[in-house]
This record gives sequence, C-alpha cells and structure tokens, in this order.
Amino acid sequence: MPDLDNLASLIRAGHPVIIIDTAEETRVVESFRHVISKVWRPLYKWSLTDGLQRLDMTLDEPPLAAAEATATLQFIKEQKERAIFLMCDFHGYLRYPMTMRFLREIVERTNTVAHTLVLIGVGIEIPKEIESHTVRVSLKLPDEAAIGKLVRDEAFLYSREHGGKRVEIDAVAFKTIVCNLLGLKLPDARRIARHLVFRDGAVGMADLPELAKLKFELLNRDGVLHFEYETAAFADVAGLKRLKHWVDQRRAIFLGENKVAGLDPPKGLLLLGVQGCGKSLAAKAIAGSFGVPLVRLDFGALYNKYHGETERNLRESLANAEALSPCVLWCDEIEKGLATSDSDDGVSRRVLGALLTWMAERKRPVFLVATANDVSRLPPELLRKGRFDEIFFIDLPDSAARDAIFRVHFDKRKLDWAEFEMDKLVEHSEGFSGAEIEQAVVSALYAAHSDRVPLQQRHLVAELKATRPLSVLMAEPVKQLRDWAQSRTVSAD
Repeated sequence: MPDLDNLASLIRAGHPVIIIDTAEETRVVESFRHVISKVWRPLYKWSLTDGLQRLDMTLDEPPLAAAEATATLQFIKEQKERAIFLMCDFHGYLRYPMTMRFLREIVERTNTVAHTLVLIGVGIEIPKEIESHTVRVSLKLPDEAAIGKLVRDEAFLYSREHGGKRVEIDAVAFKTIVCNLLGLKLPDARRIARHLVFRDGAVGMADLPELAKLKFELLNRDGVLHFEYETAAFADVAGLKRLKHWVDQRRAIFLGENKVAGLDPPKGLLLLGVQGCGKSLAAKAIAGSFGVPLVRLDFGALYNKYHGETERNLRESLANAEALSPCVLWCDEIEKGLATSDSDDGVSRRVLGALLTWMAERKRPVFLVATANDVSRLPPELLRKGRFDEIFFIDLPDSAARDAIFRVHFDKRKLDWAEFEMDKLVEHSEGFSGAEIEQAVVSALYAAHSDRVPLQQRHLVAELKATRPLSVLMAEPVKQLRDWAQSRTVSAD
C-alpha cells in the first residue's frame, strides 16, 4: 500500500486533489481507512454504481448522493466539515463543463471548506484547468513480508477448501517463490501464488518453472520478449572450455548464494563468432547453467513507426526483464537492432542510448547475453570496456570439437558412434560449423532412409563432401572476422 505517513502529510498539507493511477481500488480504500486514524476526517467513497457512501461510520442508509457526477460534486461542495472523498473512475466525467465548473470551485476552495478529493483509476488524465492543484501518488509494490503472507494465506485457503488437507511447503522453494514474486502487484502475485498452490496442493521446487512461465506471460503483453522454454545444458555444447569455466566461476555470485565484499555481480557477455558455431546454443546453456529463465529480446517487434514508441517499448521490455529477475536476457544478432543510421531519424541512436543507460544502472540480477555475427556493424559505444564483463569469440570448431559435435548428434538420435570412423568424419568436416555438421548428419539420415538401410559411414562422407561450408562460400568475411577477433577478444575454447 502507499506510505500512510506520506498520504496523511499530503492531506494535512491541504492538497485538493490526490491522483492514484491504479486498478487496485480495494488496496487504496484500505489504505485510507488507516489514514483517517491519523488525520481524523470523515471518509467517503463514490462510484457510479453505488453513489456516495460514508466509510468511517457504520450506517445502514441509502447513498448520501446520487451516482450522477454533478450531484455528487454539489453535495461535496455543500459539506461544512473537511472530508476525504475517494472517487473511483471519476476522471471520465472531467470533460463535462458543469462537472468541471463544480470541481474547480471545490479545488480552489470557492465558498467551500478544504476537502480532499482522491481520484482512483487507470490512465487518469487531468485537465489543465486543475492540473496545478493535483499531486500523484504511486502504490508501493508489496514487500517480501507481504508476499510471504500472501503465499501462506493461499496455502491456508487450499487447506480449508480441501477438508483440512495440509499443504507441504518446502522452505527453500518458498523463499525462492517469494523472491520471484517481488516486483508484481498484489493481485497479480496472488493469482500466481494461488495457481501454484492449487495445482498440486504443495509449494516445492517443481513450481519454479511454472512460476517463471506465468510471470513472463503476465508481464510480456506487448510480445517484445520471448520466453525460451527449452534451455540447454552445457553438456550439450561441444568445446567452449573457457566460456564454461568463466560462467561456472560466477554462478553463485550472480544468484546471490555467495556475497563477497567488493565483488560486483556479473553483468553479461558479448558472444561474437562465425554463423552456426553455437552462439545461440551457448546463450541457452548459460541460462541453464545459472538455473534461471531465459528471455529473448525481439528487436523486430521492438521498432514502431510512431515517434517515441520504439524507445518506450525497449524501456518497458527491460523493466519486464528486471521484474523476471534473476534471469538471462538474450539479445540475438544485436547488430541488426542497434546498427546506427542517419535514415531513421535517430531512432537507433536513442535505442542504443536507452540500452546503454540500462546496462549501466540496472539494479536487479539480469545477466545480458548479446550475440553478434558482424562486428563491423556494432556501434563502438557498445564495445567499450566495462559494457560487458567479457567479449568471447566462438570460432569454427577444431578437430577435437568437431569430434565432440558428431558424438552429441549421434547420441541425440540414438546412434552408436562406435560404428563410425570418427577420425575420417572429423577430417572431411574441416572448416564446418556445428550447425553445418548437424545438417550433414540429418541429410545423411534422409539418404539412408531412402536407401532403406541404417545410417552408414558412406552416407555421412557423401553429405560432407557435397556441402560447401560458410567458411568456403564466405571465405573473405569469415577470415576478416577471425583475424579481427584474434587480438581483441577472448577465445571461448
């Protein structure tokens, strides 16, 4: 709820109009029930359905004023005792001349006492005539204690509705769920908590994936973020020894399991590399290693033709990512979203500025993983030391990595790699990326199926010989990228 002392101070200071932009009317009403114990004034509530009713006294009486807006304001103006009036969804009537006239006389205290009007609703826009008389107050998001009580209340409700059946609560899972519900409004947090409790009558570690999914669906109504349900394990990623070690060193600090004085939590990585060499898989594996949700920022959905909307979309998406924290935010092919140009009226520059500001000032544990193929299109501001904790380069796999890649894809398809001459396959796949090796295996399986025989060495060798890898088709750009990265980045292997 809002800070009660702050609300009481605003009323004592004589502010004529307090604006609370929210859909949580019940919380606001309960807040003011506590406020009147500090300021001792009558408390009224108006709505279109119930008219004007007094809340600080138990009166079994009809509404004190009709639901019609002008009649209500006339009643308020005639009251001789200072009072607080909670006006629910009243802002829709502010465009009517008679309503506006009454309201101006009340807020300017023309032939009336110093009442306080509290406008409650969503998307409240105030006419300029009374704007100088208003003050806006935001609802505070529930703290850890409030969220914990909420989850326990839902467990008690489940028990009561199921004949006293006890809800098993895992202490570690309970703490994790409470932390993940922080940042949500109380009704939203309650709906998620109720879903988790009522689906199996327990609070446990099995609820965490469902919690991440529900929270993401709640926050991402504009569709700019995409929740990646399948995150990989580092065991599925061949090679990348340095990257794996780097991530493993920082896992406990990022998750807050260890707090070391002077040791800042990790912020993120930039993964450069040849196309198809596993940057996307590495991003998924980082989230899997941390054990946190992975959300991907879609720059295509971010951009909007209306002025200012693109930057707003980015700010809201980054705020949603923070609300989902701890999580990994994946910006795939970031150069396509941030390539600055003079032909877009400065939109890409403003987007870059908003992203850089967030990267420097974010307060919640959101680990940023950006992947890029074309380093020449990356703005230099993004590459400055300190933007990312490290810049890793994922090169074409060497012979050992190619051997491991073949084995991963054989295991995935239930093939016995002992039946194949691995050294020959590694030799024929020189210059191949991981994606190209996988595609060769898939194509060979189709060829074997067409021959109505099990997969054989000849099928794989034939597909490898028939394939012209990107390192051959785009030899010059690939060589240029590898040469640039050799002295400027850290090898992921």
